[in-house]
Amino acid sequence: MDGAWRGWARLLAAGLPADGWETTFLNLAVSGALSADVAERQAPRALAFEPHLASVVVGVNDTLRRTFDIALLARHLDRVCADLDAAGAVLLTACLPDPGRMLGLPPPLARPLARRQRSVNAVVHALSARYRAVHLHLADAAWTENRALWSADRLHPGERGHRAVAEGFHRLLAERGLAHGAPPAREPAQPPPGRAEAALWLATAGTGWLLRRSRDLLPQLLLLAGAELRHWADGSGPAPLDARADDALAAALAATMGR
Repeated sequence: MDGAWRGWARLLAAGLPADGWETTFLNLAVSGALSADVAERQAPRALAFEPHLASVVVGVNDTLRRTFDIALLARHLDRVCADLDAAGAVLLTACLPDPGRMLGLPPPLARPLARRQRSVNAVVHALSARYRAVHLHLADAAWTENRALWSADRLHPGERGHRAVAEGFHRLLAERGLAHGAPPAREPAQPPPGRAEAALWLATAGTGWLLRRSRDLLPQLLLLAGAELRHWADGSGPAPLDARADDALAAALAATMGR
């Protein structure tokens, strides 16, 4: 592909079949997609494809929206997983790092995002167990603290990161007897972007990304940060906000898992 590097799903697909066999790969991923986009637009196309394996890796973009609703996200993901599972697909899922930590935001801004991502990961863990998914833990420190795995935006993997994800899923699939080829190579085919390239991205595409998110998330995130600071100022700390998030998560899990 003219020297372009491939994402983790395509790298993984190449290592699934034994010698002499091939896989058919359909990539429905869209940058910025929310759980609603996956449920309403991507899942029907995936079901029509009749896959043997289907990845459902989503959630960070939901945490970056002012409309974040853990109950709605849980319903979306449960519907997607249930439909794919009923169609006979083996699901691939992953818990993801919280964006506030990855972006290095100050604590009053980072804590609300961390709270949201913990809730998303809890839903993903519950659904992974329910549908016997192949689950990869991408929120672990070994993943989040390795800067070499990440692109300039600190929210998406770079080539080395995509290769690490593909290798992780390949290992788990091989343990289930579902991967028969060689795992993807760990070393990138191309050199990582240098500081100048990263700076160029931040000055061009990164600026556009920030402006779009600022219109959507920033006003509410500032309100959430204000609530954090008020609780710290009155001596209560994060406990009341943590409790509120835990209650919302518990209600979402009860509604989703109890059906």
